[in-house]
Amino acid sequence: MNNTTQANFDHLDEEQLPVPKHKLHGGKYFAGLYAGEHVAATEFVIGATFVALGASTKDIVLGLLIGNILAVLSWTLITAPIAVQTRLSLYTYLNKIAGDSMTKLYNWANAIIFTVISAAMITVSASAVRLLFDIPAQLHWYSTNLGFLSIVVLVGVVVVFVAIYGFHTVANFSGICAPWLFVLFVAGALVLLPALSNAVLGETSLNSWGDFFRIGNESIWRGVTRTGEPGIGLLEVIGFAWAANSITHIGLIDMALLRFAKRKSYGLYTSFGMLFGHYLAWIAAGIMGAGAAILLDQNVIALDPGDVAVKALGASGFIIVIVAGWTTANANLYRAGLAAQAIFKNYSRRKATVVVGIFTVVIACFPFVFSKLLPLLTYAGLLVVPVGAIVFAEHFIFPKIGLNRYWAYYKQLTTSKPAIFSWLIGLIFGFALNAMDIMSFYYLFIPTWIFTMIIYTILASRGGASEDFSEEIEKEKKLQKDIKNYQENQSATYREPVKDSTVLSKILKILSIAFLITILVLAFNTFLNSEGMSSYQENKSLFDTYAFIATLGYFITAYWGLKRTQSLQKIKK
Repeated sequence: MNNTTQANFDHLDEEQLPVPKHKLHGGKYFAGLYAGEHVAATEFVIGATFVALGASTKDIVLGLLIGNILAVLSWTLITAPIAVQTRLSLYTYLNKIAGDSMTKLYNWANAIIFTVISAAMITVSASAVRLLFDIPAQLHWYSTNLGFLSIVVLVGVVVVFVAIYGFHTVANFSGICAPWLFVLFVAGALVLLPALSNAVLGETSLNSWGDFFRIGNESIWRGVTRTGEPGIGLLEVIGFAWAANSITHIGLIDMALLRFAKRKSYGLYTSFGMLFGHYLAWIAAGIMGAGAAILLDQNVIALDPGDVAVKALGASGFIIVIVAGWTTANANLYRAGLAAQAIFKNYSRRKATVVVGIFTVVIACFPFVFSKLLPLLTYAGLLVVPVGAIVFAEHFIFPKIGLNRYWAYYKQLTTSKPAIFSWLIGLIFGFALNAMDIMSFYYLFIPTWIFTMIIYTILASRGGASEDFSEEIEKEKKLQKDIKNYQENQSATYREPVKDSTVLSKILKILSIAFLITILVLAFNTFLNSEGMSSYQENKSLFDTYAFIATLGYFITAYWGLKRTQSLQKIKK
């Protein structure tokens, strides 16, 4: 490779190039990544929403399983293959096939989506902080308490500040939170099941799955809404579980993550997020909500995540709502800031994040953003799914029917009218189906995806995709070969992350795991050894106290271990 080519690649942002072979990750990395990302504050909200929507226990247990499996298959069969074959993020790939104008529109959509999600998580964190000041739950679409608004603003300022200056620390901290969050969700369900059992069966112990389903049908997922109308059915539950992450799988945003996968089969590792995260966490959140409602003698719809978590988990619940909401809000605000900075290129990421953060805090002052999170996620998916269809068509369908992949790039178009028109027509089609109420809106992403794919294929074939680009294709092959050679040269100076094998770090890891096991043991003790309500109250009090101590112990040892590893890596560089 000549020096001119070397210089051309040196000045490029790493994000503009395919991921080099030496930076690919194994399956364990993606198992941890997805487990961490999909056990968060949103699970409290979504779990309670299924209760409010009147799903039945059978539909929840079966429907969530099927829907989350379909989501895993979408990542595995659609997202991962494109990501692994291109080694590009969606943003880079979209710019190559559709031009700058399309990419800017898409960044606008992402900025809006991630801003709303971040706002919802700020409100969730505020729902825990409000308990310290005896502020009532905010369940209307607007806040009725100035104190709550003050808390939202303060929490929001912290989130914005961290997103600007400390995102990498938060990202590492989120990795620590993932196993603890999962343990706390499971523990919360276990410690409240005896109370639910006593209310339904007249005794605090469950003797069979039949008891569990009876408790579910009579006190949690009763099959009717709060007004007594029939609730959502099996197909709707499946549809939501599948559509909840349509932004990232069929919408292809997770190309940014899976481009680092060694093999396309690594899409299956999303099951650690979907099955261990969403499936179990949503069920656990529903159980916690119903159990908290019984112990507080209130309707579950009158409770917010702060009420539920604190009643289920004691002081640990206070921490889980704040931490889960905080880490989720920071990650999404960071994404929103990146999208905004890509639109307003004259602004730095920090300035763009500040502007987006101001809008985020304003939106967070309206509690409807978390109470309506389920439909908001579904509609957000509908907004970006047509883009996923355009990329899928160009990547998989075009080569099979004689059309040229990257045709707009070869024609040096800054605006791909076929791509923009296809997106707009796809949106009109999807939202028109919703307005006509032809089908459940949980499934609207499927016909919208297929329809957009067909429209884009037709428009692109007329717009230039069928032209002869033999010369350009050869230049592209040479370019990719030069990039590969450049990256192979770069790999010679690449150092693998240092593995921390020191004795103290190993001890800290063992202790952190021991603290998590302690929380589970305390939860199972409450679940299995509560022979009456008096015994239950004693065991529940024991859990609340010592689970909090174990939580503090876990974070101290886990964070200490993280900082030791980071310090060791800096020394070895």
